[in-house]
Amino acid sequence: MTISLSLPETRKLALQSQRLYSRHSFGGGVEGALNAIQHLGYVQIDTLSVVARAHLHTLWNRVAGFSQAHIDQLQENRKIFEYWAHALAILPMTDYRYALPRMNRIASGETHWYPKDSKQTNYVLRRIRAEGPLSAKDFNDKKSSKEMWALAPSKIALEQLFMEGKLMIARRRNFHKVYELRERVLPDDVDTRIPGDAEYCRHLISSYLRSHGLGQVKETIYLRKGMGPLARQVAKDMVEENLLATVQVDGREYLCFPSALEWLETKTPRARLRILSPFDNAIIQRRRMNELFAFDYQIECYVPKAKRRFGYYCLPILQSNKLVARMDAKASRKDKVFHILHLHLEKSVRSADRFFDALWPELQKFVVFNDCETIRLHRITGCDASPQWARTDPG
Repeated sequence: MTISLSLPETRKLALQSQRLYSRHSFGGGVEGALNAIQHLGYVQIDTLSVVARAHLHTLWNRVAGFSQAHIDQLQENRKIFEYWAHALAILPMTDYRYALPRMNRIASGETHWYPKDSKQTNYVLRRIRAEGPLSAKDFNDKKSSKEMWALAPSKIALEQLFMEGKLMIARRRNFHKVYELRERVLPDDVDTRIPGDAEYCRHLISSYLRSHGLGQVKETIYLRKGMGPLARQVAKDMVEENLLATVQVDGREYLCFPSALEWLETKTPRARLRILSPFDNAIIQRRRMNELFAFDYQIECYVPKAKRRFGYYCLPILQSNKLVARMDAKASRKDKVFHILHLHLEKSVRSADRFFDALWPELQKFVVFNDCETIRLHRITGCDASPQWARTDPG
């Protein structure tokens, strides 16, 4: 039997599954951070730091009292590891075996970014084996060109060995990766059995639906090429085994765990507001974001400045079950000023004053999280009003 859901019900199911309504669902501190990572399946890492980095921001929105130190401790204790999900991410060590298929494909000759240079990889391995953990800065070679994405030969070799699984990230030093031999990092009790293709698909589907509430097969294998036919068959098998249910939303069919529908019986906090990272798990798939939330979003840091509509690093703002605003922000940590370069309210905001009232307490927390003290609002669009807190500090 297929159940029909309204868009508000669907949003509620998705957001409750993402645990975005409360910072206490996973507990707090180090344990809460690990619980969140295990539930979400991965947390994307991004190099941009105009505000708190994406993985920190994503976890801060879900874990009470979260800090960078919790990630460092989990990495030191080998509870998490870094590898490629759809992008570079933090993953729970309990899922290590599901990274093996990609590692083995790359080790067998599949190109990730650059062709493999065996001479360089052997050189890098010899040095790490003899000297212990090293970062790219411990090698003295230079970039091959001045192109934006150019890397030094040693850095290419380090990344190649990392993608092959021969090296792991032992820790980060000022956000720079420190590479070490896998056998010196991977705990002895970690399961390293290579999953079969069907088992891997089942893992991807289950992990996605656990953290997102509902999804389409193409969403569960996001950016994983060539897996569509098998994933669709595995999903069909799971439905026939009564492990999954099908739901209809606005003419589209989704899959979910039957138990996830229990979220529909819970009460949604109406005024709950979250400032989201552009790479937050809940919104990383832009097409899904538009279909479920009617929110057409593009991160514009890679768009030429003259063509940007909302700003370089625009943060979606969630209120209750709607994405209601965008905030282009920059944390100037040296002078402790949090700049809101552009705040844009969507048409769905019926009362600007009520929105500002809901935004203010969350914004204060976010400013502190970004190691700032003062807020300066430079521009606001989408409404005629201006928040009281902006008038008291015109900047």
